[in-house]
Amino acid sequence: MSSVYFTRHQHSKYLHLLNRVSKFVGRTHELNQLQDCYNSPSPRLVVIKGRRRIGKSRLIYFFATRSTHTTGNTFWYFSGLAPDSKMTSQTQRDHFSRQLAAHLNQPACYFTDWFDAFCYLGQHSRPGDIILFDEISWMGDKDPSFIPKLKAWWDQHFHRIMLIFCGSVSTWIEKNILNSTAFFGRVSLTLTLGALSIAESNDLLRTRGFQASDYDTYKLLCVLGGIPWYLEQIGPGQTADYSITRLCFSKDGLLATEFDRMFHDLFNSKHQQYKALLHRVSNGMTSLATLRDSVPDATRTLSTRMDHLITAGFVQKQVLWSFKTQKPLKQTLYRLSEPYTRFYLKVIEPNRHKLNTDLFKTKQITSLPGYDAHIGLQLEYLLLQNEAQLIQAIGIHPADIIASGPFRQTGTKAGCQIDFLIQTTTRTLFICEFKFKQHELDSLIIAQVQKKINSLKVPRGFAKIPVLFHISDVTAAVATQHYFYRIINIADF
Repeated sequence: MSSVYFTRHQHSKYLHLLNRVSKFVGRTHELNQLQDCYNSPSPRLVVIKGRRRIGKSRLIYFFATRSTHTTGNTFWYFSGLAPDSKMTSQTQRDHFSRQLAAHLNQPACYFTDWFDAFCYLGQHSRPGDIILFDEISWMGDKDPSFIPKLKAWWDQHFHRIMLIFCGSVSTWIEKNILNSTAFFGRVSLTLTLGALSIAESNDLLRTRGFQASDYDTYKLLCVLGGIPWYLEQIGPGQTADYSITRLCFSKDGLLATEFDRMFHDLFNSKHQQYKALLHRVSNGMTSLATLRDSVPDATRTLSTRMDHLITAGFVQKQVLWSFKTQKPLKQTLYRLSEPYTRFYLKVIEPNRHKLNTDLFKTKQITSLPGYDAHIGLQLEYLLLQNEAQLIQAIGIHPADIIASGPFRQTGTKAGCQIDFLIQTTTRTLFICEFKFKQHELDSLIIAQVQKKINSLKVPRGFAKIPVLFHISDVTAAVATQHYFYRIINIADF
């Protein structure tokens, strides 16, 4: 039989995962990639990165336990300790040693050198074993020799084991592993986990016993995004508004405190500077020049910091393009990449001072000024995370797409901002409008979209085709006018 060894805390977590192994949702493509890598006779070094709570450890647990059960091998799990001002490299080695001792069911050894620790692990591993170094940035951040010694040990054992590096601090992984000369050409597979799709998120909610209308399900997803750990906090008998209040607007609510903890762990003493940039981007797509004017103290390092926020999964770079030449424009815009980050910065944080009074125990969150408008804007971030599904619903083949994304027209008297725009090889522009309304949409929506179309300047011979994505019904007046190329109810997702 295969073996999996954990400390007492890890063993409890592992049993909890095993009890839910049949409910594992999504990640089919990633699981297939991992299995192909494991079956390969070539060296098997895997890097998995992604924001906290995205399900990296869960994916590895599921894959590794299933694979080693089949082969009769061992899944070895090691994790670094969370950052602390008093943390040293020896503290991390001692923690590694205790985990190794739990694996082997023997007293812990004392290692003063990482290479000795790795070699001791290598003496007890067998061909076909899977070894995970979780939160590897925490393990190695205090010792500059960590990576060279890990590489030297890997060079001796690559033919025997599958080694997986996993971590939330993607900037550290990029610098020290993916872009490092030590591991250049040695990484067999790199996976960057993103949010679950809308369909997968819905499946996960249903396995948790959540039962609600399509509108309430989307309201919840517009706040939580497709982050598995957030979705797992929802249980049976809970409405969307109750869940959002409990998680986001209670004194010790998980998502009321999650952001600052997560952000501090990623950026340490510089987290306030990075957070200031996020606040600027949360107001909408923003250019580097605008950011430079509004955050003057970050001028010299602004581009690098924005790259760090992109790598960490908080920001996405949106390249504008020329309809005529089909080439990118010089100006690049930045926008937030996920719903929860925006919701925290725009709704939760401004109300944090009210949470200590438990105001929301008696006050409905829907009474917050502009709350419905914020939820409507949240839908844009959720749908943009599911771009492939939007394109499929319209009926466009990906090979026919020249460029796509949220679009902002600049340099003209008439400004124009489009939720999602697609340019195809047939000189067609699909102008997509997102609407999150509980009531029926009447013909006013046509006037709103047409105003944007009239403002959008395009070369002669281009077609501008409107598409509507919505959650409610549309009136007969809208449906029978045949104004929209597609009227797509996102409940079908």
